[in-house]
Amino acid sequence: MDPCHFVRILVGNLALKFPSTQSSSSCYCKIKLKNFPHQVATIPQQDIETNNCSSQKPLAACFSLSKSQIDNIVSKWGSSYKVSIEVYAGGSGSGSTCGLSSGKLLGKVSVPLDLRGAESRPCVAHNGWVTIGKNGSSLQLCLTVRTERDPRFVFQFGGEPECSPQVFQVQGSVKQAVFTCKFGFRNTSDRNLGSRSSLSESKAPRKWLPSLKTDKDQPSKERKGWSITIHNLTGSPVAMASMVTPFVPSPGSDRVTKSNPGAWLILRPGCGTWKPWGRLEAWREPSFTDAIGFRFDLFHDDITTAASVTSTVASSTINTKLGGKFTMDMTTSLSTPSISPQSSGDFGSGSRSGSRPGSGSGSDFGFSPQNQFRGGFVMSSTVEGTGKCSKPEVEVGVHHVTCTEDAAAFVALAAAMDLSMDACRSFNQKLRKELRQQQTQNFVV
Repeated sequence: MDPCHFVRILVGNLALKFPSTQSSSSCYCKIKLKNFPHQVATIPQQDIETNNCSSQKPLAACFSLSKSQIDNIVSKWGSSYKVSIEVYAGGSGSGSTCGLSSGKLLGKVSVPLDLRGAESRPCVAHNGWVTIGKNGSSLQLCLTVRTERDPRFVFQFGGEPECSPQVFQVQGSVKQAVFTCKFGFRNTSDRNLGSRSSLSESKAPRKWLPSLKTDKDQPSKERKGWSITIHNLTGSPVAMASMVTPFVPSPGSDRVTKSNPGAWLILRPGCGTWKPWGRLEAWREPSFTDAIGFRFDLFHDDITTAASVTSTVASSTINTKLGGKFTMDMTTSLSTPSISPQSSGDFGSGSRSGSRPGSGSGSDFGFSPQNQFRGGFVMSSTVEGTGKCSKPEVEVGVHHVTCTEDAAAFVALAAAMDLSMDACRSFNQKLRKELRQQQTQNFVV
């Protein structure tokens, strides 16, 4: 199937120019779009004599809209839909003091957005200086607002990852099965996973071994050995997420901490073995917060050693009660996941339609053409809060998918992130039965 239509609204090239009688030590702005959380960015000041509105300043805000959101906006607001920028002096916009705003409002501006046809062509809504001062002030703001198409492949798990569901590619109301998942418990004595484990092992039959241990003999303060293997529709394994560092509580507590996080390897097939692609670490944030912290590092080679070179490409938190999204977006970075040099098949008819020259993400915000293909939105996956049925929905930018294995790696990463929410639960809480290794079996992969 073809990818789904998405549009990104990008705001950048911010600069302030004060009248000669006025200045401020620091300024920031709130960038608002109806029905989206506002975003905050600092604004550099520019010399009053300088008239150039440079296109080499970083991106300040990015909003992503799906086809259904675009259609809803067009039907409700037509061309009156706007992005607004409020400029403040002092403070940082990150909070308030004694119930008061952390900065003084200097002025604001609204830029109309006509999203009709935005999914088929880029459009610059504004580029240049605009006067925003209050009460006749000649304070000027430089900004660029543009829309660009950002087609994505969308996948949805048919059930919770630990229940070994199918994974569907979604386009509107049409779903097509493309992968199957197999959740299991890896033999934790295998320390060479990622460099020596054979792909054929993932197809090994279950081995039923009697256990002489009772439940009391089992360690109660450790979650280890979870794995989920992604297979294509022919049954061949195309990606895997394997828990390589157990999730254990810090001494004297029931929480996994940042000082000792659990970790997963995300693996891809290569030359008959599993090769590491990335590493996901997860932990519980300090006790006064109710959130999971995570970090995803991308390997620069396919061998996991102490000297392996990695780049951190995602780091954030997700609320354990409300859930949220795991997102990897390199719009302001030049480091993105590597793409497989070999393909096992064309994943979709539009797999490269989003990466043509002139439409690359962030191309007007400090990106040179040769780096265009390396930036922009990479992927996101939904994560449900505690107690809710989680069927992750995964979005992947089409220019990061050239073959089935590319897409499968992101699906495996989404599964690992979802399972980390359970792995990081307090150890005084009981996990569902699918996540507790039965003492009457030992599943070897």
